[in-house]
Amino acid sequence: MSERAISPAELEIMRVLWAADAPLNISEIRAALADTGWEASTIKTLVTRLVKKGELVQTKRGVFYYAPVVSREEYGSGEAKRLAQKVYGGGLTKLVASFVEGGEFTAEEIAELRSLLDKARGEQDA
Repeated sequence: MSERAISPAELEIMRVLWAADAPLNISEIRAALADTGWEASTIKTLVTRLVKKGELVQTKRGVFYYAPVVSREEYGSGEAKRLAQKVYGGGLTKLVASFVEGGEFTAEEIAELRSLLDKARGEQDA
């Protein structure tokens, strides 16, 4: 993933493509974003920007199809690291702690986090 920031509007394009799990053409992307009220030219501009930034790859099969270069999880991880760096000087623990202390997690999310941490600990011990 490039180091250039993805705008909130570009992120909407990425969400559509992540949810699709397959490359989409512009018409399919527009249909998925019909509720935004965006003009077709706006969507095309956003897609073109994402291709130029290296966030999307395009392939031609009659028309161009677009697919994300990174998964939602990879993007999210990078964004979390950038936020931790910006706010806490890089401390991911401090970032997570801010959510824990703010009561942001449900019991199910805490159990999932505990499981993930246990798994990570096991991988480190191996």
